[in-house]
Amino acid sequence: MEHLTIIFTNEATYRLITIVMLSIFLGIELISNVPSVLHTPLMSGANAIHGVVIIGAIIVMGKAGPSDYLALALGFMAVILGTLNVVGGFVVTDRMLEMFSKKKKSA
Repeated sequence: MEHLTIIFTNEATYRLITIVMLSIFLGIELISNVPSVLHTPLMSGANAIHGVVIIGAIIVMGKAGPSDYLALALGFMAVILGTLNVVGGFVVTDRMLEMFSKKKKSA
């Protein structure tokens, strides 16, 4: 209980919590106002950003000790989920670009 008192008496903690809450509301507002034409390319680009998550997870797993099972398990899950998200983003982008390509006329 003493740790919580120390954390929440710090003024910087309140600033960080305020920034996180405002960014959540701003993100919801921005995403809800995106036109449907732009939604797929923006989401596929956002999914591709998860490459940073993969790199971070690999770094965490590299720095974790061999007996730190929690860090290794979380890092492994982050690598798997981040990879799925990156691949999914590129698949969606490829499918979207196929819709706009010209069809070949068959003879």
